[in-house]
Amino acid sequence: MSELPVFSTIGASAEGRRRAAAVKLVGLDVDGVLTDGGIYLGDVDGRRLEFKKYEIQDGLGIKMLQKAGILVAIITGRVSESVALRAHELGVDEVVQDHHARKVISLREIAQRRGVAMEEIAFVGDDLPDVGVLRIVGLPVTVANASADAIQAAQFRLTRPGGAGAVREFAEGLLEARGAWRDAVEWYVSSREQETG
Repeated sequence: MSELPVFSTIGASAEGRRRAAAVKLVGLDVDGVLTDGGIYLGDVDGRRLEFKKYEIQDGLGIKMLQKAGILVAIITGRVSESVALRAHELGVDEVVQDHHARKVISLREIAQRRGVAMEEIAFVGDDLPDVGVLRIVGLPVTVANASADAIQAAQFRLTRPGGAGAVREFAEGLLEARGAWRDAVEWYVSSREQETG
């Protein structure tokens, strides 16, 4: 298996910039992408609780993608209140939690509902449940610590592992390739200044 190009190089070629510019929707897995894959399970008064740790910089990366007019979808094969809370907090456009892990079907339904072609979708995955999706989207990307099968299905690889800023790295790389990162940064900084002063 040949080494995948690092995602930050997507803007280095005209083809890479064209593919980045075509993206209208970004799909994200949760466990192993938005988190490090660890799951904290517990029981409080007979009620099952599940906790996950999210990287705060990833959340800001998601907001930057949305500011640039890109839809963001979370598609996960686990059902967790933690995911619903984080998605709501970030204002994620589409959230699918399906314990049957039918990610291809879910993504096709989102694409149809949103009027987006599969070639206009980027997806960041890390393991076997993501392989089918990675094979059909226009811009398939894996985190640094993805499984060999996911890497084989992808076209780019991030340098950061899941749960350690991989989504932020993806957001920056995609927006840089589109020539939109600096504008997103200025929007963010000015919006904070207006709120405080």
